[in-house]
Amino acid sequence: MSKTWLTQEAADRLQSELSELETTGRAEVIKKIEAARAEGDLKENGGYHAAREEQGKLEARIRQLKALLENAEIGTPVGASDQVNPGMKVTVEIMGKEMQFLLGSREIASDLDVYSEQSPLGAAVLGAKIGESRTYTAPNGKSITVKVVATDIFV
Repeated sequence: MSKTWLTQEAADRLQSELSELETTGRAEVIKKIEAARAEGDLKENGGYHAAREEQGKLEARIRQLKALLENAEIGTPVGASDQVNPGMKVTVEIMGKEMQFLLGSREIASDLDVYSEQSPLGAAVLGAKIGESRTYTAPNGKSITVKVVATDIFV
């Protein structure tokens, strides 16, 4: 797994979520499973199956958070720069339209589109300077030119 850039605030929030899921979350799901199991026949017990599905989702999120935190590069965004770096809010022009996004992890922001440094668009703009155009291949196979219009610190 490649490194994911996170702010210290985002890393702390994710660590807190992980701790909550590993303790309280697991305990609550186990109680639900036990209560449903006590109802009898497990083959036709919708509550039991729902609780087991919830347990699977909880364990998947725990694995996801552990992997993310183990492979995180934690730091603060680079100050104002004319070059695109992880953790920056980037304004680009694609096919005549401007769009803004955060270059980093979706765990950092919820109110802004986020592209990782490994995504085709993210990889294309990483290291680009304001005014520079680069071409990348979209998932559909088309070549797309993107021009970096502005960069800003993500707060």
